[in-house]
Amino acid sequence: MEHKGPADLLLFFIMLVLLAIGLIMVLSASSYDALLHYDDALYYFKRQLIFMAICFVGMFIMMNISPEVVKKLAVPALIVCVVMLALVPIIGVEVNGAKRWLGTQSVRFAPAEIAKPVVIVFFAMWLSSLGKRNLQTAKGFLCTLFVMAIIPALVVIEDLGTAIAIAGALVCMMIAAEVPWRYLGVCMGLGLAGIAAMIAVKPYRLLRITSFLDPFADPLGTGYQVVQSLYALGSGWLFGVGLGASRQKLLYLPERHTDFIFSIIGEELGFVGAAFVILLFAMFIWRGFYIAAHLEDKFKSLTAFGLTAVIGIQAMINIGVAVGAMPVTGITLPFISYGGTSLSFMLATVGFLLNLSRYMKH
Repeated sequence: MEHKGPADLLLFFIMLVLLAIGLIMVLSASSYDALLHYDDALYYFKRQLIFMAICFVGMFIMMNISPEVVKKLAVPALIVCVVMLALVPIIGVEVNGAKRWLGTQSVRFAPAEIAKPVVIVFFAMWLSSLGKRNLQTAKGFLCTLFVMAIIPALVVIEDLGTAIAIAGALVCMMIAAEVPWRYLGVCMGLGLAGIAAMIAVKPYRLLRITSFLDPFADPLGTGYQVVQSLYALGSGWLFGVGLGASRQKLLYLPERHTDFIFSIIGEELGFVGAAFVILLFAMFIWRGFYIAAHLEDKFKSLTAFGLTAVIGIQAMINIGVAVGAMPVTGITLPFISYGGTSLSFMLATVGFLLNLSRYMKH
């Protein structure tokens, strides 16, 4: 039986700081919208607080569940995810032109958020059971490639950003599992081909890419979100316009408390505040990879690598979109953006990372 030590307090502290910033910024970014539509400036803030309280319960459950139990549940959980993702295009709920949720307009959840930790745990189980020698053969690689493609292929139909985050995390896991670089090159090539195919299937994605290259070419149409985001960030300068003093949150910037909350951070807290948030995510990624590198068990190590990578990649995509460095994807900023489904699985992910940190060799 493996020796269990204390959970990693530094990772926990970094997460708490990000959550605190998230609560403050959700309140600031959503107050005008909430007052206008619900006659209560605290509407979104109170809901996020309730979400967070519930999610902490889930996090502590994941901190104390045996990794072997999680490993055994990986296959049935993956099957459930595949079914839910397949149902989204058929009976999914459409919000703001995107069909990514199951449920009703008032109570809904995003299956893609559930798929992130589930597919990472399953893939870690697959890689660890296959072994290093089999992974370096063409047959082993082709089997791995097939397994790897299942979830991103389903997710990409509804949410390209989440699919990229999952695929990126799986590639990181393959690097950690010492898959030969020639095979990784094949993965990346097929991934780019898949993205090109999805752009061809849904032409509006091509418009997003062209508007990202020059958002000011159509500032009131396809480039509107990016232009307003850049206005927000530009007006923040070094120290920002002040907490709660954002002008872009007055219905100029869409999705101000969700996808573009980083823009409000930059506007109200300036370059210093935005840089501090980026530093926190960098520290989170470093600590997660540190935990993964100090786990002797292959399954635990690969799971920690994957969970850390998916959070880090999602944060990079969200921030990249906000600063105009990437096309708009509709992906949230981990721990900070408003949203119950995203927050619940982020905290569950951290809970399991903290669980795994107890098995580190010191």
